[in-house]
Amino acid sequence: MRAVDAIMAARRAESFTKRSIKASSKQHALRTAMSMLDLTTLEGKDTPEKVRGLCRKARQPLDLPPGRPAPEPPVPHVAAVCVYPTMVPVARECLAGSGVKVAAVATGFPSAQYPLDVRLRDCADAIAAGADEIDMVISRGLFLAGRLDEVAREIRETRVLCAHPPVGRAAHLKIILETGELETLDAVRRASDLAIEAACTAPGCASPADGEVFIKTSTGKVQPAATMPVTLVMLEAIRDAFVSSGVRIGMKPAGGIRTAKQAIAYLVMVKETLGDDWLSPALFRFGASALANDIARQLLRTQSGGYAAHYDVSEA
Repeated sequence: MRAVDAIMAARRAESFTKRSIKASSKQHALRTAMSMLDLTTLEGKDTPEKVRGLCRKARQPLDLPPGRPAPEPPVPHVAAVCVYPTMVPVARECLAGSGVKVAAVATGFPSAQYPLDVRLRDCADAIAAGADEIDMVISRGLFLAGRLDEVAREIRETRVLCAHPPVGRAAHLKIILETGELETLDAVRRASDLAIEAACTAPGCASPADGEVFIKTSTGKVQPAATMPVTLVMLEAIRDAFVSSGVRIGMKPAGGIRTAKQAIAYLVMVKETLGDDWLSPALFRFGASALANDIARQLLRTQSGGYAAHYDVSEA
């Protein structure tokens, strides 16, 4: 692995925020970003009704008051709703037939400080309950201690379980690195390469189909979460894996992306680093629930010429 030049990574990441974008392209980018959102609720006070509210928001991100014309073309639904495993049945019932996926955080989220058999059982239970996607966390303690083979083994075993669950349908896998705890961009690149290699070499599993495996920055429980330099380093790991193997790994920055302007800068970075193929929810996601309303307000602004009030866009 080549060392990461942190200064150049920061400069290049900043350059993506300075692109000039035409109004028509901005409209398309806003709708694309909305379609890439994973709306998330991961609190100890989560209730079935809170999850149902989030699912309603996921199906119809722009729920306007009566008489308020909706933007054209229509605003798309989001990509997924992400919940704890116990809430998967509630989300699955609410999202049936909508096209919105159900994702579950498993494998001892957010710390991964549990025995592997407990984490795998957590994952299997979520899939059996109907999860389409599993967001796993790597053991940062093992990684930082240099026990990389053990981290790779845990990823492989989780990938095998997602591909061949005892009960339920196969699930896609997102591998959370928790980059805020990895401390350096060199460590982020090393963890990205390790996660991709482990997921692609899991025993008994075919090479991942497009987007069947993602790497993800953060749990949202640790700061800093997603940053543009970190995401750039991870995108470059994905690019190099594609060049060497032809496998398209997905990417999910999560945490800290709150405005439509930030989201568009991330899409520019994806386009210029990986190309148009990755500008799809099948290969790129935002873990950013707060982003949905800002995108909705920006879409209303481009239609009406004025900013929408906070009450013009429903909360989950």
